[in-house]
Amino acid sequence: MHIYRAARLPSTDNKHAMRLALIAAGGALGSVSRYLLSMAVLRTTGSLFPAGTFVVNVVGCVVFGMIAGAAEQRVQLAPDLRLFLLVGVLGGFTTFSSYAFESVSLIRDGQFVWASINVVGQVVAGLIGLAIAFALMR
Repeated sequence: MHIYRAARLPSTDNKHAMRLALIAAGGALGSVSRYLLSMAVLRTTGSLFPAGTFVVNVVGCVVFGMIAGAAEQRVQLAPDLRLFLLVGVLGGFTTFSSYAFESVSLIRDGQFVWASINVVGQVVAGLIGLAIAFALMR
C-alpha cells in the first residue's frame, strides 16, 4: 500500500482542487498539532534534548501505523479521507511517519537492500545536506 495511492490522475479540475484543499487543510491541522504537542512536551520536560520532536515523531508513526494497518485489513478508507489523514494531517504533523511507513513497507516486501538504503540514506543525506547548507548560509 502506498500512501499516495488515492492520488490518481484527476478526472476533473474540481476533483483535483478538492483533493489539494483536503491535503492543505489536513496539513494545517497537523502542523498546529505538532507545535502544540511539541511545546507541551518541552514545558513538561524542560530538557535540552529535543523531546518534543522525539514524541511527535513517535506519535506520528504510531497513528500512521494504526490508520494504515486498519485500512489494509479492517476499515474501508475512502481515497480522499486517506489523502486528508495520511498526506495532510500526518504529513503536517511529521513526515517521519511517511519515512517509517515506506521503510517498513520495503521490509515487508522483502526489499531489504532498498529499505536499508532508504533508512541510512535519508538520515545521512539529510544530516550532510543540513550541515552543508547551514555552513554555506552562515
